[in-house]
Amino acid sequence: MTAPATAARSDFTHILISGTIVGAATAFLVIVFLLVSRNLPTGMLTSLLLAVIVLAGGVVAAFLPASFASARAVQGIASAAAIGLWGTVVFMAIDIILLRPFKAYPWTWDAVGGGSTWWYLPIWWMLGTFLSWTGALVTAGRAGRGGNTAIRSVAIAPLAVGLIVALGLGLRHVIAMPVAAGLGFAVTVFSFALIGLLRRG
Repeated sequence: MTAPATAARSDFTHILISGTIVGAATAFLVIVFLLVSRNLPTGMLTSLLLAVIVLAGGVVAAFLPASFASARAVQGIASAAAIGLWGTVVFMAIDIILLRPFKAYPWTWDAVGGGSTWWYLPIWWMLGTFLSWTGALVTAGRAGRGGNTAIRSVAIAPLAVGLIVALGLGLRHVIAMPVAAGLGFAVTVFSFALIGLLRRG
């Protein structure tokens, strides 16, 4: 007997609630990142711990929306992207209300935008939506092949690549471990999503 198809969760209320959870989880991980970076001594172990936190954030941004939306086809993939977008808006609110008044970021963060605190927001919206969209594509592709769509299953390869890239580039002092981890994770998710699209085409 064929198992019934999983219905996409695309109702507006579900998208808002799910996106709020994604945004709150992202904010929590950002706070943990800031606490670790400020309170632990600089060194390889701290850098590795920060890289792990970044990878956890990548999983939240890329695959949690797909799980909430039950992304299996176009509607679910679009819903996951909407959840990711709303998650960035929720994080933005937490950032403005809570993090910035406590001067959570170094002044150089705002200096990139000429002293403005708003320069990164459009980039953040696009990045969050892009990650959730590509994560949903990966999840839907896995479902289409009859594979396991649990977050721990779809995320294992991007996590492994992110960790390998973090160690490879970080230990050689090419770029910071957390940056390398995020880069490796994002590129892997995008690559898997692109491969899935090419297979469908």
